[in-house]
Amino acid sequence: MNHLHLLLPGDLAATTGGTLYDRHVVDGLRELGWHIQVCCLDTSFPTPSAQALTEAARLLAGINDHARVLIDGLALGAMPEVLAAQAYRLRLIALVHHPLALETGLDPHLAQALRQSETAALRHVRHVIVTSPYTASLLNDFGVAATRIDVIEPGCKPAALATGSGPGPLHILCVGSLTPRKGHHLLIDALARLTRLDWMLICAGSLERAPDTASALCERIHALGLQSRVHLLGEVPASELAALYKQADLFVLPSLFEGYGMVYAEALAHGLPVLGTSAGAIPDTVPADAGLLVEPGSASALATALERLLSDRPLRDRLAAGARRARTRLPTWQDRARRFAEVLNHV
Repeated sequence: MNHLHLLLPGDLAATTGGTLYDRHVVDGLRELGWHIQVCCLDTSFPTPSAQALTEAARLLAGINDHARVLIDGLALGAMPEVLAAQAYRLRLIALVHHPLALETGLDPHLAQALRQSETAALRHVRHVIVTSPYTASLLNDFGVAATRIDVIEPGCKPAALATGSGPGPLHILCVGSLTPRKGHHLLIDALARLTRLDWMLICAGSLERAPDTASALCERIHALGLQSRVHLLGEVPASELAALYKQADLFVLPSLFEGYGMVYAEALAHGLPVLGTSAGAIPDTVPADAGLLVEPGSASALATALERLLSDRPLRDRLAAGARRARTRLPTWQDRARRFAEVLNHV
């Protein structure tokens, strides 16, 4: 039997895109007969406490020689010294969703420290798995040769096609934790310019990961008088999220950066027209015939695109048709697990 240890911060049941990816990979590898030992690290990563680093070192030291150890990038990039002590005897593999230093809203000094730390950490792994060609291209600046990288893009579950909201306001669905990188403030400011149109915004995603961001957004919604038209649901169960997709007319997420953007693929799987930005890997995820992509960080550009989509039913229909074509090309998680197994077997 093939064995793998997975180290990641927090709980494998969390609903962030990175953790969902990790969980699907674990489930898929187990279905293929792999034995997976999941080791959950402290949630203080990627800025770990001294105790968190000590615990991570203890976990790695307890793993048998020559074992394969896959480490989620959210933790890996923050512990180069811990990895250096074990790299000679363990087959360390990095799983990088996107570089830590490129997270939106970081203090410049912290961003520089994370860049140095992640560059050092990546020197100690035998191989690197990334979730998009775009992320692979970024790692050249972190000293990782292309020959050490494999791209394994996320899979997607089969999904029911959206049927829309029916009579009444058009339902705009936004899925993503309320963090600075997801750009919710831009969406609110854009919609504030379009109050003459008939719409309702439903946001599904954690309000707890960046409480200051969530609080500021709530204040902005009330200041603009949009509280009756904007609904912040927080995290919702998978069944409720599926219902929200089914009842949506349009998917919008104005991210400032994405290493892949799994929710864009989910929207395509539901046959929804997509409005996003041209940041990071999003143009690789959203085909031109399935969505509109605007300049990241521009509420004005977002408002212009939203006005087009809300006002032009034929445009929405054309993009929805493109999304339905794209959904047939989305890889499955079973396919991704097989690809993962192939890569791991060569490390």
